[in-house]
Amino acid sequence: MAMGRRNPERQESLFVETAALVDAPGHPFYERLNGVLAFHSFDAFVEERCARFYAQRMGRPSIPPPVYFRMLFIGYFEGLDSERGIAWRVADSLALREFLGYALTQKTPDHSSVSRTRRLIDLETHTEVFQWVVTTLALEGLVKGKTIGVDATTLEANAALRTIVRRDTGETYQEFLVRLARASGIETPTRADLARLDRNRKGKGSNKDWTHPHDPDARIARMKDGRTHLAHKAEHAVDMETGALVAVTLHGSDRGDTDTIERTVSEADAAIKQAAEEPDAERKMSDRPVAELVADKGYHSNETMREFNTETTRTYISEPERGRRKWEGKSQDQRAVYANRRRIRGRRGRELMRKRGELIERSFAHVYESGGMRRTHLRHHDNILKRLLIHAGAFNLSLILRKTSGAGTPREFSGLLTDLLGRPCTVLWTSWTRLLRLSIQQTLTMFGISLVNQTTWARPA
Repeated sequence: MAMGRRNPERQESLFVETAALVDAPGHPFYERLNGVLAFHSFDAFVEERCARFYAQRMGRPSIPPPVYFRMLFIGYFEGLDSERGIAWRVADSLALREFLGYALTQKTPDHSSVSRTRRLIDLETHTEVFQWVVTTLALEGLVKGKTIGVDATTLEANAALRTIVRRDTGETYQEFLVRLARASGIETPTRADLARLDRNRKGKGSNKDWTHPHDPDARIARMKDGRTHLAHKAEHAVDMETGALVAVTLHGSDRGDTDTIERTVSEADAAIKQAAEEPDAERKMSDRPVAELVADKGYHSNETMREFNTETTRTYISEPERGRRKWEGKSQDQRAVYANRRRIRGRRGRELMRKRGELIERSFAHVYESGGMRRTHLRHHDNILKRLLIHAGAFNLSLILRKTSGAGTPREFSGLLTDLLGRPCTVLWTSWTRLLRLSIQQTLTMFGISLVNQTTWARPA
């Protein structure tokens, strides 16, 4: 066989026959995902909800809404954090072209078109698409709704600390330090003077005094790894029986957990009740939606205990060490706190605490670490929440695919195929080597030689 050589100076053909074009084989994972979306009429639902954002005749053709939402799904499954990266990946992959329904002769959407479509479609519609995914999970029996776990994490904002400005005067951090130095008697301060002046100053990172000019929703916060960044706070409500995300909310990172849990639980309760309105889903869900609430000690407070310890809801919230407490004039708070304490010390409470660390942290790992959303490339809460809702919706769709095919991501599907193909080969190889060894032993025994081990041969005495 002659060796072929690459020709970097080849001349492109002026015309290409349609029959000569490469046929995209498609990816088995995305074919299954398209099958799930088609079975539940995803395209018709999205086109109906988005029709009011488009003109009937005027203007050039836009990105079809089903294609736009599928591109955001790809962001989760491929671990792509930016819309520019999604657009490049779609243009480069034949399998993703097939998933979106684009032929080789068609140009895939540009990242600017994706951004414009995101700005065009409002937050309410993105929320409805997420609700559609939750309802689909309920139809598949993957939402029970009885026990809900809540937890929050921080997302690094698309803004730098060095560009923050004063809320009152609009000064940058450098200009503010120079003014302080001159007020203290240093007319021409050096960088060392400014650093020394700033080192022991109290409240220098206060969100009450500083903001970012281009992303006012970002707040100064300490990240999980100990660094200080401008950040946002994402809060998840997870079904503790199935691991499904039933609500995702976004807040300022300076807001406490006890301030944000009410909104998250309210949205989770509304999503579960809306999913239960489907007749086929209602039979697979719990008769008592949001009957148990599970959270860590950051959510423990008298107000939280009093609000959520009702006749229909029981709390399992870890209690921090506060020492001996005084309950004079707070009998209602005392009863709620003591009831929660008894529950978390029981068998059911210990079981839910273990599942909380498993299921809620798993959603964070999939959505933000392997899903690529730990650092946001968008600004303002509405824009970030649009992307986050569809990202979480893709996480929920992966639960359906994991149930039906055993794999929730393309990488997991590839590993599953490797295992399925590799295990029979391993069994055949092991059986063949065992038969070969037995046949060698029988042959050598005929000549009076015994096989002691793989490397030692000896004649019988």
